[in-house]
Amino acid sequence: MTEREFALAIVKRLQDAGYQALWAGGCVRDELLHVEPDDYDVATDARPETIRKLFRPTVAIGESFGVINVIGPRIDQRPPLSVEVATFRSDVGYSDGRHPDRVVFSSPEEDAKRRDFTINGMFFDPVTENLLDYVGGQADLEARILRAIGDPQARFEEDKLRLLRAVRIAGCFNLEIEPATRAAVPALAAEIRTISAERIAAELRKLLVHPHRSRGVQLLRDLALAAVILPEILEMVALPQGLPASPTGDLWEHVLRVLDLLGTDASFPLAMAALLHDVGKRRTVGRTPERYTFYSHEEVSRRMAGDICLRLKLSNAERERIEWLVKKHQYLCNAAQLRPSKLKETLGHPGIHELLQLHRADAIASGRPPDSVEYCEELLKKWSEQDLHPAPLVSGHDLTAMGLEPSPRYKDLLDKVREAQLDGTITTREEALAMLRKLAGE
Repeated sequence: MTEREFALAIVKRLQDAGYQALWAGGCVRDELLHVEPDDYDVATDARPETIRKLFRPTVAIGESFGVINVIGPRIDQRPPLSVEVATFRSDVGYSDGRHPDRVVFSSPEEDAKRRDFTINGMFFDPVTENLLDYVGGQADLEARILRAIGDPQARFEEDKLRLLRAVRIAGCFNLEIEPATRAAVPALAAEIRTISAERIAAELRKLLVHPHRSRGVQLLRDLALAAVILPEILEMVALPQGLPASPTGDLWEHVLRVLDLLGTDASFPLAMAALLHDVGKRRTVGRTPERYTFYSHEEVSRRMAGDICLRLKLSNAERERIEWLVKKHQYLCNAAQLRPSKLKETLGHPGIHELLQLHRADAIASGRPPDSVEYCEELLKKWSEQDLHPAPLVSGHDLTAMGLEPSPRYKDLLDKVREAQLDGTITTREEALAMLRKLAGE
């Protein structure tokens, strides 16, 4: 059973029990666009207590707001299917700028009027295939327009996260934002600070993994949201690219091009690293008569990216991957000249395929052929796991057995032997021990 089939079965059961039940919101928009929805929501005039009696099992994720999660069967090893079923409602008050103070159960028409954008305010009966559109969503979708329902400023003041949702939806679906709706976003942009870092990060995650990510990022800048949540990226605007005598645009345009070139399967850490890979260039820029210089911009960019990740409260794993990708984004440009030990250390990293995607996009966006990427891809075909990660030939115990007291020098000595092993200049434990004794005696 698919999630769509499960959502249809929920509608049928509610209707068979005498209740009105419809698909609602984003899934209706996606169905009209012939795009597979990420999830399905059902709206009904059944009350929460009735929903919980009709279905088992359920989870009350917002029973006071009329929202119940209906849990379905588990397919293969995936999590069980889950569909939100919500009672038609009107919202009363948004004192925290995010959630309604209370709700009043109402009609489909009143429920539609409380929603954010017209294209998200439609209902669809999947049994009769009848569309219910009280807010003009279908016409706006056909015209490729994003329009707030009712007064845009009121909609955004109710829930400040809608400011980011406007950017993400317009960017991802390539929609023009209706003028009054567009004007309300920068007017209220500073209010996004009232939203938790986790919720902001969740919207950025959805925006950056979408193939149209660069348009969303451009809208973040145009509508003054970048200045609030990612002010560092604005430092890339108007920073020259190319040679002083023949500029090729600015760094901002380059980064947007890199984002476009990542492809459709880019992970969030990869896309975030692409956005931030040159974020430190403004702080390192220099100039000779012939060219601009950006010495150590990789390290400065890495530190800035790490600070941004901490501010957005990303997971440690995401932050570490983003920092690594930013730090290494140019490392393989001269891969053919690197020693095997240095290459193996990087090619054996879990994030290597993301790094190669970033390298390829950066090279093409800079007008260079991705030769180094192709060279590394050939090495990855040639080198086995044993080549990339051979078992160490010596350890700290060997240094202790030689009479050396434990100290920070241990790591330096073992690293030098490991490099020789990866370079292939030593291949046996006996050779490694001999090298270790020589290094320890120096």
